[in-house]
Amino acid sequence: MDVPLWLALAVVGYLGIKLIRPPWWLVAVLLLGGYLLADSLLSPVIDTAVK
Repeated sequence: MDVPLWLALAVVGYLGIKLIRPPWWLVAVLLLGGYLLADSLLSPVIDTAVK
């Protein structure tokens, strides 16, 4: 199943906020960092680690 990256980030962010209740700035930093890493030179390394 192919899920768009923005949808996966939105779901993870929503669940993280509802379940853990971290500060908003931490959620924003983690989501933005994950998005930027997914589009970087490290994406093949991350892809093989996830699969």
